[in-house]
Amino acid sequence: MHTPTAEQTAAAEAFPTGAHLAIQAGAGTGKTTTLAMLAHAARRQRRTGRYLAFNRAVARHAARAFPSEVHCGTAHALAFTAIGRHYRSRLNAPRRAGWRTGAALGIEDGMCLRLGPRKVTNKALSYTALRTVTRFCQSADKEIAHHHVPPLRGAEAAPLHDQLAEAVLPYARKAWADLRDPDHGVVRFEHDHYLKMWALSAPVIPADFLLLDEAQDTNPVVEQVLTAQRAHAQLVLVGDSAQAIYGWRGARDVMTGFDGTHLSLSRSFRFGPALAAEANRWLAIVGTPLRLTGSPGRKTELRPVPVPEAILCRTNAGAMVEVIRQLAAGRRVALAGGGEALSALARAAHDLSSGRRTAHPELTLFESWSELREYAEYDPAGRDLLPLVELAEDPGTEAVLQALSRLSPEDSAQVTVSTAHRAKGREWSTVRIADDFTGPDDLDECDEDGAPLPGPVDLGEARLAYVAVTRARERLDLGGLSWINSHPAGDPRAAGPAPHGPEDPDAARGKVR
Repeated sequence: MHTPTAEQTAAAEAFPTGAHLAIQAGAGTGKTTTLAMLAHAARRQRRTGRYLAFNRAVARHAARAFPSEVHCGTAHALAFTAIGRHYRSRLNAPRRAGWRTGAALGIEDGMCLRLGPRKVTNKALSYTALRTVTRFCQSADKEIAHHHVPPLRGAEAAPLHDQLAEAVLPYARKAWADLRDPDHGVVRFEHDHYLKMWALSAPVIPADFLLLDEAQDTNPVVEQVLTAQRAHAQLVLVGDSAQAIYGWRGARDVMTGFDGTHLSLSRSFRFGPALAAEANRWLAIVGTPLRLTGSPGRKTELRPVPVPEAILCRTNAGAMVEVIRQLAAGRRVALAGGGEALSALARAAHDLSSGRRTAHPELTLFESWSELREYAEYDPAGRDLLPLVELAEDPGTEAVLQALSRLSPEDSAQVTVSTAHRAKGREWSTVRIADDFTGPDDLDECDEDGAPLPGPVDLGEARLAYVAVTRARERLDLGGLSWINSHPAGDPRAAGPAPHGPEDPDAARGKVR
């Protein structure tokens, strides 16, 4: 247990006042330790509370540091106690193909919809209707609407999406009505379904305070429940807005703009000053005021790492490339989260390259392999699929599937391959950034020497890069993110110093908005 920093002490002093708090906790800055300090302060005040984590594993880990007066769990656990238990008979039903569920809802075999050059089959319509219900359940909305219908690969244009939504919404609404029956139904009942039902019931959580972890990636449905408690419970949001990387699946950063006292944790105990400086380059691009300082006792180097403990990739297809490379080099390879998602994608590519259509949501609208290749090569929205296309052609989908079958468990692997999204919250001694992190395209304009000017860095990509580079403790190989060294936005001077020194107690106390 280290001596608390001035910032941690400031948080511990602000919490007993009962003020609502938002704590920006940079990568490796002792977030759980700080929350435990708050929980023990509440114990002295004889207050009880709840800590809400994204998953059970994180909640169990936190429970070891918190006093018994703080119940550690998930929003789903609260929802199950209130609502989900009534649907117990429908949970864990056997899985069945989405098109079969669609048929039970009235999407008949042979039904199809023409969206511009694409043909949406009954299988794709069924998938889209069920995915619409999922997106509704993640939202704070009371009714299923047009914006819940997911865009499909190859038909992202607004007029095509409008046409798709008109066809899908009646079936999505029928599916939601089916799910509300606690005893019988044709749609497979999932945990997010009872979570949404619980949120719609306007629940009151009995607690003196609520601690919400990873608040920068909160689904609107949980945000809705949480903010409704502020009249009777003190709210403490903790997270890192610069690590808000799940907006693509409906998550929202609820910390920025939060009505309360804003504090920060900027001293990282994970890595040293050199890596903190690298992280600050990305924080400057994102536009957050937070700047990290590294632990003086840690020497974290930025240099090539031929055989890293972990390789972090931008995409699933990029992870597939790295798995094959590492296996070819004779190493034992693990894939964070397992290989099921990649195997499904490889099987879908195999079907399409063999002349068969696939129901995989990423590829369902493509009628032929040539259509997919054209989309991946020439459409900016499909560029991330190009590694998959190239792998499917050389060494071939069968070789890819065989490689994925040779994966090892992480505890016995020599190298772990992961997407940056799955790496969030984790750390390794040595990390290499994979080649599928690519810089922005050049602009049409040129500088005075006639060289093309680099385009601006996408903020979502910058947040993902920040997550990736802050996973290392000892050595970081910047690899596929090395383009930042020659990009104007990567000038270390642009990052600037932290707005306040990390040990400045007055600055650490934040301000009330």
